[in-house]
Amino acid sequence: MEASMNKADIADILNEIGTLLELKGENPFKVRAYHNGARALETLDGDLGELIAEGRLGKVKGIGAALAQKIETLYETGRLPFYEELRASVPEGLLEMLEIPGMGAKKVRAIHEKLGITTIEELAEACAAGRVAELPGFGKKSEEKIAAGIRNREAYSKRHLWWSAYAVAGPIVEGLRKLPQVERAEYAGSLRRNLETVGDLDFIVASREPGPVMDWFVGLPGVIEVTGRGETKSSIRLEGGMQADLRVVPPEQFAFALHHFTGSKEHNVMMRQRALARGWSLSEWGLSVVEHGETGEGGAPPPPADIRDESGVFAALGLSYIPPELREGLNEIEAAEHDAIPELIRVEDLQGCFHNHTHASDGRNSLEEMAAAAAEHGWAYLGIADHSRAAFQANGLDEDRLAAQIEAIRRLNASGRFPVRLFAGLECDILADGRLDMDGDLLRELDYVVASVHNALGQPEEEMTRRLIRAIEHPCTTMLGHPTGRLLLAREPSRVDMARIIDAAAANGVVIELNANPRRLDMDWRWWSRAAEKGVLCSINPDAHATEQLDFVEAGVRVARKGWLTREHVLNTRSLAEIEAFLRRKRG
Repeated sequence: MEASMNKADIADILNEIGTLLELKGENPFKVRAYHNGARALETLDGDLGELIAEGRLGKVKGIGAALAQKIETLYETGRLPFYEELRASVPEGLLEMLEIPGMGAKKVRAIHEKLGITTIEELAEACAAGRVAELPGFGKKSEEKIAAGIRNREAYSKRHLWWSAYAVAGPIVEGLRKLPQVERAEYAGSLRRNLETVGDLDFIVASREPGPVMDWFVGLPGVIEVTGRGETKSSIRLEGGMQADLRVVPPEQFAFALHHFTGSKEHNVMMRQRALARGWSLSEWGLSVVEHGETGEGGAPPPPADIRDESGVFAALGLSYIPPELREGLNEIEAAEHDAIPELIRVEDLQGCFHNHTHASDGRNSLEEMAAAAAEHGWAYLGIADHSRAAFQANGLDEDRLAAQIEAIRRLNASGRFPVRLFAGLECDILADGRLDMDGDLLRELDYVVASVHNALGQPEEEMTRRLIRAIEHPCTTMLGHPTGRLLLAREPSRVDMARIIDAAAANGVVIELNANPRRLDMDWRWWSRAAEKGVLCSINPDAHATEQLDFVEAGVRVARKGWLTREHVLNTRSLAEIEAFLRRKRG
């Protein structure tokens, strides 16, 4: 039987049904049944299709006969009329309110029932009028938090995660390159500089026949509006709200246009100043001699002719090539002047990664499936770090379940089934006072420990800083996970003195994670140069909750490059033997 939906997709729908029922005020037991069913499906060992074919799905703990029937329908057809009708019965605005931090289904339902609010705009007005604070269970602080969440959401809606933007831009660039009229095509802007979030998309094309290129661009599938159409520039708005601009230039101008529209503004200003010091003008059209009088002097020699790529642009100004991700107007010009741009880390340098979850906590795959996926990446090792018990919402492991997982990992390694060494780790919660959620002999049985904060994220800066430092100083802490807890375009980072955190990590030999989940990318790229100078190692971890999320390491590598990191700065570029030795030393 060919499945129309896999178990992960079906679990998502079951969870959404539970949320929709809660929004409608259904019986809590019924709500919980759908969430429990989703959890049972996520942690299901074996093939879902076989269970259905053999009539055994309804006997799985957490999945009764009625739920099994719905799962079978989704598996076989990809649709469920009950779900479609339920979703249609709930105003879309209520679902959007769930995206506001702190707004769970109970609060959204209360606001809807008590105030008749069905949209975020109405909710913002109610907050401004003080009506939300008057509701039982809310108060002034809750109202202020909701209002701030709405304001942030409006600001965030103008930007997009790098990962999402790249998923849109990549196919467009490939399509442009296949056109017979196109000699070269690249995306530019903040996407090319690997910023964590992106506003608009910019495409630069070298062609002497712009007309057909423009026709192709404005006719792309998913274009909901053509906001501008000219001979050499067109602008479109895509589904999802993303704006995209295309500029077509003659081939001899391509390198200059690509450099200019890649930016940043600060980098371009520094480059123009360097050109002026040589008596030249640098623009998106090229290099030219400044006319006499503009700088008070004249007679500058002509710039090099026939510059065909960005390396030539930099070389003309006495600089080695500066990769796009470093062009932020910081110290890249000085480094390039002294030929001191480092060889930045690449995805292929990674030998494995840490901080990955299985269905023992809130992941979607088994140990075996994660090991097989790591082998497909060509990695030598993979660290498993499921949640600890304090993360109850993520089905965190208690001592018995953790001990069982350690033993399962050892058995799997001993079996030789996969050419990947699994390391037994734990993402151990840092409690509000800085203690680790789990302590004692069992932590010392692990190969490594990732210490992370998941609650009380709003602590004052000094308190949060002391909390993290106490965790860093714990002898079992191997690495600090997602240090600020930020969720890009959704949740602001915790206030923390990152300079002191880096110093504490250096003093205690603790690795700091670069959490490569595209929604986190935490620690921020602006801090990695300082960390490297202090001798703090980085571990690029995908925080994978499913096999396909191991691909997130690419986003992490791009951020590491932006932070000037080389392979020597990153723990998981090391060989298996080197990692084993490192972890042994860390455990003492």
